[in-house]
Amino acid sequence: MCNFGYTEGNNRGRVSGKIRVTHRRTRKYFGTGRFLTKENWEKLLFGSKEREVKEVKRSIVNSFDLVRQAVEELSFGGSLSFGRLNNKLRVSSSDTVNAAFRAKIAELEENGQIGNMMVYDNALKGIERFGSTNLGFDRITESWLRNYERFLKSEEKSTTTISIHMRCIRAIFKRAIHEEVVKPDAFPFGRDGFIIQSGKGRKMALSLEQVGMVARFDNGLQAPKKYRDYWMFLYLCNGLNVADFVKLRYSDIVNGEIFFIRAKTQRTSKEVKEIRVVITEPVQRIIDEYGNEPAPNNYIFPILTGKETPLYVKQKTKYLTRAINKHMAIIGKELGIGAISTYTARHTFATVLKRWGSSIAYISEALGHADLRTTENYLDSFERVERVKNAELLIKF
Repeated sequence: MCNFGYTEGNNRGRVSGKIRVTHRRTRKYFGTGRFLTKENWEKLLFGSKEREVKEVKRSIVNSFDLVRQAVEELSFGGSLSFGRLNNKLRVSSSDTVNAAFRAKIAELEENGQIGNMMVYDNALKGIERFGSTNLGFDRITESWLRNYERFLKSEEKSTTTISIHMRCIRAIFKRAIHEEVVKPDAFPFGRDGFIIQSGKGRKMALSLEQVGMVARFDNGLQAPKKYRDYWMFLYLCNGLNVADFVKLRYSDIVNGEIFFIRAKTQRTSKEVKEIRVVITEPVQRIIDEYGNEPAPNNYIFPILTGKETPLYVKQKTKYLTRAINKHMAIIGKELGIGAISTYTARHTFATVLKRWGSSIAYISEALGHADLRTTENYLDSFERVERVKNAELLIKF
């Protein structure tokens, strides 16, 4: 039996459309890859004719029909099981690029990979803004990709954003080939096809002197001070990512060190590396000033409560990152340093250690990188300042 409903996210977030399949008194939910606010959910139920709501409804109906058809086919053959249904849906949903994207989005949501889910969701929205709401794999050619690239540029998307969109399409195409939905010779990427450009943003690391300027900055306002201290905590804790910062608990503190595993590498690395951070006096001061009541199960900082859905955790992380970046950009401007962001904290941590003679192996371990080559490439682009300084030494004769 198939039914459609939604799963609750939170009052400020979106709800996720789900298809419930009941077999032998067991229920399993299959995502539609579509998300909507509770307000739009109610509009959908009452037959709103708004364009956005109608498009979501059409997409959900298509997903429901796909699941119902698969259930009926397997039931007719007497071979219905959730495992077989999963496999059948994965192949069936690859009939169009849009459906394949939604299947991938639903899979990522089910696995709790909310960051990747949002990346694929944004890429699908871009494709559908381009006018491709029922895109067959046969239409994705090198020419189509060129036109789509021009379309994204017309929306003033950065090279990095465009490359992310294209990598998502490439991954979906490769999956369709693997599942024998598309023939390998139709693959439009690569040396003889469309080449995805790499986006290279401006990478900036502060000097130790500039870090000191940031640490001493005080304009008498509480908000800039708090977000400056949060930034300093990221820097002092091995260039900690905000996604890991919000999840730190007091139980992660052992013998004067913070132990954590980077969320980014938990699913992507074969070997999970535990990172250790020594709690220095400035780190402890920030914990004492802004932290929750010390208790093993409590988060160190009052950002999360532990009751949030993975989607809401991702949203809270984004809001905090924007708040830190907003205030640090103002601080950087007032100090004459330039733009400072959470990204800068990580680069600065690595570069300061390198300039003071720390080994690449130690920096790599502290950052949680999988291998030394990643760390070497990571550091190389931040050292123009050092190269210019050293070049000037050569002409001081």
